[in-house]
Amino acid sequence: MDFIPTKDWYYTRAGDPRGYIQPHALQELWFHTGTACNLACPFCLEGSKPGDTRLDRITLEDAQPYIDEALTLGVEQFSFTGGEPFVVRDMVRILRYAATHRPCLVLTNGTEPVLRRLTQIAELRNCAHPVSFRVSIDWPDQSQHDAGRGEGSFQNAWEGMRALHALGFKVSLARQMRKDEDRDSVDAAYQALFAEWGLPVDTHIVAFPDFQVPHSEVDVPEITEDCMTRYQTEAQRRAYMCAYSKMLVKEQGEMKVFACTLVDDDARYGVRGSLRDAMAQRVLLRHHRCFSCFSMGASCSEL
Repeated sequence: MDFIPTKDWYYTRAGDPRGYIQPHALQELWFHTGTACNLACPFCLEGSKPGDTRLDRITLEDAQPYIDEALTLGVEQFSFTGGEPFVVRDMVRILRYAATHRPCLVLTNGTEPVLRRLTQIAELRNCAHPVSFRVSIDWPDQSQHDAGRGEGSFQNAWEGMRALHALGFKVSLARQMRKDEDRDSVDAAYQALFAEWGLPVDTHIVAFPDFQVPHSEVDVPEITEDCMTRYQTEAQRRAYMCAYSKMLVKEQGEMKVFACTLVDDDARYGVRGSLRDAMAQRVLLRHHRCFSCFSMGASCSEL
């Protein structure tokens, strides 16, 4: 790693060996396109907002070497998150190159940056592999959604999602979840909206807990090695995102490999160098968001 580990990296406060995941394959490679976004949602797990530079915007020149290396490691899909990927000038070029080789997934808010670039995005239909989009619509209630993302964003997101579907792209939806929600009734509310907007009523929905903003100090139970063997099977451990994926981040002009999409606010999870080297390293489950994966099966992946 790029830091000198201290005892608390490997052991919990009680002195127990910390739980970990040993990566077994690179099935999915994620790219963080940067924390710049057209929206400024107060709950954003990346702290994204207009002009934000915590994580730099990527270029095709940044992404291409890692796409090429990932292909040698048997990668099955390239996925992209932000920020808002379509505020990045090179986004369509990056997708065109990546989709020449493997299917791609883009996480987007579906609003103005997508609507402005629909003509460019439409060209991606001609790629050798499909590009799909996951649009964030936090709540099935317009006022509740717009309270967090800004007035008009609910309408724009549905327009963006409908336009992408009309172009022939596969779409899915990301939403927020409450701890004690009635999931069936929430999904039913979205399904009614799918029908209203001319989308398939069985459109895939991915629900996320509140991951908190970057650098949050959240008091959650620590995950021990015993927890991972007592309560998790080998198959369950292999299903953790950090077991089969990595994420590329550009920070202060330098590309780094992070363990997954949820830990880029902790520099200790970032590795300089190759994907192959990063895949050989254990992922210590120390970040508070790791507990969401352990307790709720949270995952950004659709594989």
